[in-house]
Amino acid sequence: MSPEPGLRERKKARTHQAISEVAIALFLDRGYDAVSVAEIAAAAEVSKRTLFAYFPSKDELVLHRFADHQDEPARVVRDRPTGTAPLDALQAHLTSALVRRDPISGLCDHPAVVAFYRLVTGTPALAAAVVRYHDRSQDALAAALHEAAPGASALTARLAAGQILVTLRALAHANQVRIAAGRTADRLAEAAATEADLAFDLLRSGLGPYRG
Repeated sequence: MSPEPGLRERKKARTHQAISEVAIALFLDRGYDAVSVAEIAAAAEVSKRTLFAYFPSKDELVLHRFADHQDEPARVVRDRPTGTAPLDALQAHLTSALVRRDPISGLCDHPAVVAFYRLVTGTPALAAAVVRYHDRSQDALAAALHEAAPGASALTARLAAGQILVTLRALAHANQVRIAAGRTADRLAEAAATEADLAFDLLRSGLGPYRG
């Protein structure tokens, strides 16, 4: 059992969260490019040096919110129950995310989530940074798939990882586009689940080593 974080760690976590929340509020209000790091530090009541100790770059003030999900597909593959195919585990994980209205699935109509998604996709600097994030996610998933089916080549695993992640992103984006157009998550839920099933059927048709 992991020990409880100490006072110092809890204080650092609160500071990290507070700086990010201030930054994102400013970005949503005025736009990412219009807000300087100095303004964020002043609004968060920390020095620029302290800010950079927590966030090495401006885009990390936003993208750290993806950090918990960066290796999520790889973790799902590695932690899947014995006898479960990687694609089956990934599909079950997505289905659960849709039911829970997890923002990562795109099927979430909470105003803060919709605004955050619009900020990221509508800001070229952040969109470019997200590509780097996805590259790291693909590396992790490719490694997990290669472990799951060592008989397939490393290239096969990497190509499969790319196809899987593109599919997950396309599904999430489609959900958010329709929510931005005025649909609710509840009204979209059935269609989103059907599209997820279709997407994984298509993946299984081409990714034999990972379908069981």
